[in-house]
Amino acid sequence: MSLRMLVLSFLIVPWTICSTAQRDKMELRPRGLARRVEFGEVYPDNVFMEAKKPKKKVIAAPESTDDTDDQSLTDDKKEADLPTCLLCVCLTGSVYCEEVSPEMKTVPALPKETTYLYARFNKITKITNKDFADIATLKRIDLTGNLISEIEDGAFSKLVQLEELSLSENRLVKLPMLPPKLISLNANHNQLKTKGIKSNTFKKLNKLAYLYLGNNELEAIPLLPESLCIVHLHNNNITTLTDETFCKGNDTHYIRYNMLEVRLDGNPLILAQHPNSFICLRSLPIGHYK
Repeated sequence: MSLRMLVLSFLIVPWTICSTAQRDKMELRPRGLARRVEFGEVYPDNVFMEAKKPKKKVIAAPESTDDTDDQSLTDDKKEADLPTCLLCVCLTGSVYCEEVSPEMKTVPALPKETTYLYARFNKITKITNKDFADIATLKRIDLTGNLISEIEDGAFSKLVQLEELSLSENRLVKLPMLPPKLISLNANHNQLKTKGIKSNTFKKLNKLAYLYLGNNELEAIPLLPESLCIVHLHNNNITTLTDETFCKGNDTHYIRYNMLEVRLDGNPLILAQHPNSFICLRSLPIGHYK
């Protein structure tokens, strides 16, 4: 009996060790390969899964301050160089550049087919001869609410289609040459002086109908074209009128039919002292009559 048990022990112990080792190897193999091992298929050692240590996360060192500043300057330059239609709104011939951020200090480069430009409430300081040189299609320019103190004399000379020009709420002391087809000019709220307006600046504009020069520093009324319908000269320093200012002193039958409204209020001027100065007008000027 003891001999039989001894023989069985020699047979069972090696079998148990072999089975345990086989099972351990299977646990290291990929799950999909375990069943294939059972059917006697042989695999090279490199197919068995090996325990891997977790990788350490490497955090890059922050870039130097100088590089950050350089990158910031580069970004600012790129933003400043953006095409106009990315900074403004362009809609079929119209360009809207109102209160642009970052601050717009010069007239932007415009698409050549631009007809209407609205660049109000920016920080534009000067208008040069090159700003509109290639944009002959412009009919309306609105530069209200900028910081314009200078306009080069030929800045608008090539704008043969320009009909409306607004320069109100700027810092102008004089006006440049104006295009011949201009219908409306608004230069209210500037610092215009009489010597800053040439004698023939308006006289040659035979289509000019609306002229707004209120809230300036004019001491006299410039020569006005026959085409004018409305002229605003309120809140200036005008002290005198002549019989030739609006009428023709030597022609008592002359009537200025086009002129519908004249504003002279807010000037150191008593209109009742100059009755012959507006005898040709269809309605009395607005102003002080004591």
